[in-house]
Amino acid sequence: MISEKQLAEGCRQKDRKIQRQVYEHFSPLMFTVCKRYISDASQAEEVMLGGFMKVYEKIDMFEGNGSFEGWIRRIMVNESLSWLRKHKILSLQVSLEEARDESEQEVADHLVTNQDLMNLIAQLPDGYRTVFNLYAIEGYGHKEIAQKTGITESTSKSQLSRARQMLQRNLKAIQHEAKKKICSHEA
Repeated sequence: MISEKQLAEGCRQKDRKIQRQVYEHFSPLMFTVCKRYISDASQAEEVMLGGFMKVYEKIDMFEGNGSFEGWIRRIMVNESLSWLRKHKILSLQVSLEEARDESEQEVADHLVTNQDLMNLIAQLPDGYRTVFNLYAIEGYGHKEIAQKTGITESTSKSQLSRARQMLQRNLKAIQHEAKKKICSHEA
């Protein structure tokens, strides 16, 4: 396998064969990144394709200080956020005071798979899902999220709180169903 450094250099030289390798290597992961923000698969794929075009156009901005994959991921996140802003999906404003503070409960990890959790995240409303992904998965703070999405910090906090509440409710439902199945098999 060709190294990330070689892939980046091939893209700088506009080598179509290398650009194709970059796409083939990174597209499954980058589609997943875009899909986290944009629930419609065809729209997520369109955003991902636009993101790869930006990768090829802006390759000179990659300085090689971090990983090439990480740089591509940031482009995909930013492209997804741009799409959400363009389609006014991030305009939902909810004050932090309106968000109820529910105590967090431990999740029975053995009853919930990673795929269950990813499916639950995908089912969140667009604004909640976007803030949750940026905060919990990408590691951005509320100030950065506000800057990237054009919402206020308090809205970011509120949407994260509501996303967590919704995930907790839905996780409890999955756990309840899983426990019922276990109990019915034991009987």
